[in-house]
Amino acid sequence: MTETKTLRLPVQLPRGFDECERCAGRLTDSLLQLDGVRAVHVDFQHSTMTLTYDPTLSPIDEVEQRAEQVGIEIRERFEHKTIVLVGLDCPDCALKLEKGISRIPGVLWVSTNFASSRMSVEYEPARVDLDTIIRRIRSLGYDARETQVVPLTPSITFSSLGAPSTLTLVSGITLLIACALAASRMPSPAHVLFLISAVAGGFYAARGAYFSLKSLMLDMNFLMTVAAVGAIAIGDYFEAAAVMFLFSLGNMLEARTVEKARESVSSLMGQFPTQARVKREGGEELIPADEVHVGDLFIVRPGEKIATDGTVSDGSTAVNESSITGESTPADKVAGDQVFAGSINLNGSIDVVATTGAADNTLARIVCLVEKAQAEKAPVQRFTEVFGRYYTPAVVVLAVVVALVPPMLFHAAFRSSLYIALTLLVVSCPCALVISTPVSIVSAIGNAARNGILFKGGSFVETAGKVRVIAFDKTGTITTGRADISDVLCGDGMNESDVLSLAATVESRSEHPLAEAIMRAARKREIKPRSITYFQSLTGMGAAAKFDGETCVVGNSRLMDQLGMDTGKWSGELQRLQEEGKTAVLVASGRTIVGIIAVRDTVRETAKSALDQLRKLGVERTVMITGDNELAARSVACDLGIDEYYAELLPQDKVDIIRVLIERFGSVAVVGDGVNDAPALAAATVGIAMGAAGSDTALETADIALMSDDLGKLPYALRLSRGAMGIIHQNLVFSLAVIAVLILTALMGILKLTVGVFGHEGSALLVIANGMRLIRFK
Repeated sequence: MTETKTLRLPVQLPRGFDECERCAGRLTDSLLQLDGVRAVHVDFQHSTMTLTYDPTLSPIDEVEQRAEQVGIEIRERFEHKTIVLVGLDCPDCALKLEKGISRIPGVLWVSTNFASSRMSVEYEPARVDLDTIIRRIRSLGYDARETQVVPLTPSITFSSLGAPSTLTLVSGITLLIACALAASRMPSPAHVLFLISAVAGGFYAARGAYFSLKSLMLDMNFLMTVAAVGAIAIGDYFEAAAVMFLFSLGNMLEARTVEKARESVSSLMGQFPTQARVKREGGEELIPADEVHVGDLFIVRPGEKIATDGTVSDGSTAVNESSITGESTPADKVAGDQVFAGSINLNGSIDVVATTGAADNTLARIVCLVEKAQAEKAPVQRFTEVFGRYYTPAVVVLAVVVALVPPMLFHAAFRSSLYIALTLLVVSCPCALVISTPVSIVSAIGNAARNGILFKGGSFVETAGKVRVIAFDKTGTITTGRADISDVLCGDGMNESDVLSLAATVESRSEHPLAEAIMRAARKREIKPRSITYFQSLTGMGAAAKFDGETCVVGNSRLMDQLGMDTGKWSGELQRLQEEGKTAVLVASGRTIVGIIAVRDTVRETAKSALDQLRKLGVERTVMITGDNELAARSVACDLGIDEYYAELLPQDKVDIIRVLIERFGSVAVVGDGVNDAPALAAATVGIAMGAAGSDTALETADIALMSDDLGKLPYALRLSRGAMGIIHQNLVFSLAVIAVLILTALMGILKLTVGVFGHEGSALLVIANGMRLIRFK
């Protein structure tokens, strides 16, 4: 007999091990070696595993002990790091670096993303250290540094742009002078200047070609260098100089434009506060923000940035939280409210108790997640990289055939065949194709982050736009999760203020959520509770209190029936309120029911418009899944026009429904609060957490996190995803078309080498510019 158990793992793996499929596989393989264990699914994010096993063969204690032991072994044996790369100036360079680093003994896995200029590496510290990996990167012609948890200043990836820019300028000037001399029939000085121009423009290309040969992986630098040397060999000095100048100029422009896409993270880093005004020993001390610790009390004056996440202990103000939530409207803060690092205090002075350190605050986590997301490759990006990996060597072989076969078999002029082969080498490198996806993904993720939406990776940018069905949790997602008064019904001789006054007096001693709703309504109408001489809480039914010599009872109809009070005259109203999904609170004075206060969980103001926008975007079906009762669920679903609803569900019931929806429609997104709905979020094609600001669990569990409670961010996220995929498809089609045209004209012998370089570099720049439109997507 087998059972299915969900266990809490007894080991917490360090940062960097989450979402590591290899580590999950190592733990899974080890546990499957136990007798009776049938299947294992590991979720490192929640430190849980779902285990199918035979308890007669594998006791739980033994399984837990093995899990703990293997977890410790993984932690000690494997290390995961992200490295910032400096000088990564072409897509081929990323693949070359991957190959070079993967050859280091002890390196188990490496992935390099050109658009984000990041390398993720997994290695065994017992066999190789991070310094060795960084030294190898430098030996391959690039600089590198480990990412910092809390970068206080933006990093400039292309810090060495000055030298290439200078050499490009020298190449261009000497090329112009050489052309003028050649036109004046002064060939010898012109040839010398052409050579100087080629050397200046081709210095970094030749350097890259050397490292390319060293790593046994041919890239665009090698192909361009071969083309220039070949042009010189056949005496075409102008072509050699023009090729290297155009290539150098194209690389410089590509580097600058791609860096703008990478600045999406730098702009987030710019939000980091640098100082904090901490209260210590009766005075104030100005210290670096990264020295603030949990429990420190710090002061935030008007105009200052909040140093780290915390809770307001004194004062009130309005705070600009746009760096976190993307919302430009200031949020009012009073004692007890939560504030986030990087937010700007607009008017009042507040005292804040730090709840996190600099490395763990919300802004730091957002930056880490965005960097990680930009480094992750979308499926379409992996396809283009694999295509380029096999395509480029094939083109080199074709170029050799074109250079040698016609002269040898058909007595064609060798010079002409070599020129065609060199042109073919230049135009056929798929740079525009390889770069088309990563630049678009990085731009989309950066745009989303600035607007309070976190995509956890490029794959989710791709899949979000394909969603056909969206399932919503009700409480806290479609509704505010806070009970508010919707109706006040009055008996004979009573008005709303009288009924609220009686109810507020009784509920002033209660801590029930319905009591909070009544008290908020009373405060709004400036109704003050009276002095109570006796109070009794009636668990599950209501409360009673005595004041002004009379007893007043507030509760549900069951309580009134137990006390023998006649609810007959209110039965119609009670039925109506129930059908509308509202909770009825009856108010009795003495032995008479004098009124009813109806309370309901308020639907978010943005819910209706968000759902309407989703339908216009082509979402075929909207579904609501909730643990609330049938009548409440039906009421909300009818008000918003939701296509299907499922009520009174347990967490596992929600997962079952999501699986059924996936079978029916294929691609399903789930929107929830990221805590209670974690199982459903995990089961969906795309899990979307709402109101994730300040929530560790929401940031960790969801594939997409909406930082604010604004459902209007959801249609924007889907539009951005579809816009990104549209641009990626445009780039792919354009890149392939340009490559086809250039190769065809090169083989026909009608394409000049310089025109080929211009077409190659121009297509790459156009693809980058098109992808960067996503930075300004609105």
